[in-house]
Amino acid sequence: MTNRNAIGTMGKVTLLSAGPGDLDLQTLKAAKALASADVVLIDDLVNPEIATLAPQARVIKVGKRGGCRSTPQAFIERLMQRYAKKGAHVVRVKGGDALLFGRAGEELAALDRAGIAVEIVNGISSAFAAAAGLGVSLTHRDHCQGVIFVTAHLRDHSEPDWRALAATGMTLAIYMGMSRIEGLCATLTQALSPATPAAVVQWAGSANERRVTGALGTIAALARDAGLGSPAIILVGEAIGEALAFASREADVAAPNAAATLPQLRRA
Repeated sequence: MTNRNAIGTMGKVTLLSAGPGDLDLQTLKAAKALASADVVLIDDLVNPEIATLAPQARVIKVGKRGGCRSTPQAFIERLMQRYAKKGAHVVRVKGGDALLFGRAGEELAALDRAGIAVEIVNGISSAFAAAAGLGVSLTHRDHCQGVIFVTAHLRDHSEPDWRALAATGMTLAIYMGMSRIEGLCATLTQALSPATPAAVVQWAGSANERRVTGALGTIAALARDAGLGSPAIILVGEAIGEALAFASREADVAAPNAAATLPQLRRA
């Protein structure tokens, strides 16, 4: 590891967004940051092959995954500060986009208090990766005026106001909701028709991506029957109905009159 303290300089931290898993989706800025890294801290859900882009760095795994034993957040923050104060360029690699449900706010505050410079590299969040796989626009103007990103995994274990969110008429991109998918879908149907298009995409944007599409009233059962679990994104809204048309077109191109060639796309 390069010891920049030898010339009396403080190191820095880069909060790097690893995206959904496909290394081809890394930006040039991300690749440059990794190439110059001395220490790389990698989240559990990040494609481990990303370490190949940081050949000179010390790689430390700092697992953060809902429902599993995780590296304490305070410990990760101390690691970043410790190496940066020794003069190292620390790259904190986070799945998806670092600024969306990735505790970047806590890390930025801790580094700011320690007087450590921080750079942020944006990436692709799983909602966008899921939309790409489904072939839909989350903000299709024929169906909605926007998209709402919401986590079902709240710090105090309370529930978002699902009915209020549903009443906006916008596409809902629900993160960390698989452990309570039945309940949240049931609550959403109090404000939306059970026939509202919905989808669940697991490992969005990765080589292991799996997905089901259907209706809000049955999507939870479809996802469970298909064996889908975390990490997955739940998409709800009229714009998601475009996925069914996309699947049909994709099947026609791949094998005319043989839509069954796409078993991962199931209609309720």
